[in-house]
Amino acid sequence: MDSPNLQTRKRKHLEVCLNEAVEYQRVTTGLERYRLRYQALPEISLEEVDLSTEFLGKQLKAPFLIGAMTGGEEFGGRINRALAEAAERLGVGMMLGSQRVMLEHPQAARSFQVREVAPTALLIGNLGLVQLNKGYGLAHLLDAVSAVGADALALHANPLQEALQQGGDTDFRGLLGALRGLLPQLTFPVLLKEVGHGFSGEVARQLEGLPLAALDVAGAGGTSWAKVEEIVYRGRVVHPELVEIGIPTAQALLECRTALPQTPLIASGGLRTGTQAAIALALGAQMVAVARPLLRPALEGPQAVVAWLEQFLWELRVALYAIGARTPSQALGRVSTI
Repeated sequence: MDSPNLQTRKRKHLEVCLNEAVEYQRVTTGLERYRLRYQALPEISLEEVDLSTEFLGKQLKAPFLIGAMTGGEEFGGRINRALAEAAERLGVGMMLGSQRVMLEHPQAARSFQVREVAPTALLIGNLGLVQLNKGYGLAHLLDAVSAVGADALALHANPLQEALQQGGDTDFRGLLGALRGLLPQLTFPVLLKEVGHGFSGEVARQLEGLPLAALDVAGAGGTSWAKVEEIVYRGRVVHPELVEIGIPTAQALLECRTALPQTPLIASGGLRTGTQAAIALALGAQMVAVARPLLRPALEGPQAVVAWLEQFLWELRVALYAIGARTPSQALGRVSTI
């Protein structure tokens, strides 16, 4: 795919996410099936609640990542800089969108360059895992991190999205073996993520023994990237059942926690409130991530992103206080089913 087409597709992704109904319609996150165990006598003060968290070797002020979204053209670059500036101000992390476009077309690199506005923030690079079957190797992974000054790298798995993408890369054979060969050669943390259709317990068990720094379960219930691709390619949703395939976020989180009890988990996929974030922490996540709800604030600028995040984090803090948890890790288990 040539540069204009690839960059045009990145722009269309943003336009569709901003203007079309791209969320799951029949599948929910599953978080609504759980209730935080409210404590009328929490034995702590609100001021004692400390959201600070260490993740991937960095100290964060909250267990929060701005999720992967965009990059590769000017519009996406504007968004990335606003998001990065907000991450720096609030002491949270940020994951870049897929960097394939900048590796193949260096003129797109500027849209991913955010270190000048976020010199100390946790910054995570991002490449598609399937690219390891398309000629990518160790040098590409190293370049993705070094070119943007990232602290870590996310490799995303997205077979359903690729299947619905015009000219998508759908050969996912042998990728576990490729990971086994590459991961020991890397000196920076690597995490594996889905894009919003979820990881199953079966897949998580296949990852056992791999030196992954974290797993982003990225469950169903928020944005369906299969739906985004179908709208970009066909102009509308032609296969309404197909684009609803996915494992709900809560289910993916629980299955992956059972399969990989020692691996840090990121809960993403349809999280929209601080209370939902607290439920995810109670179910076993170490971090939460939010992406699409931050797109529109990012168009307004970093202050609008900061305002959105401050409300989200304030709600998370109060939710932890209400269950008597002084820290995010103390939320574990303080939830019940309904």
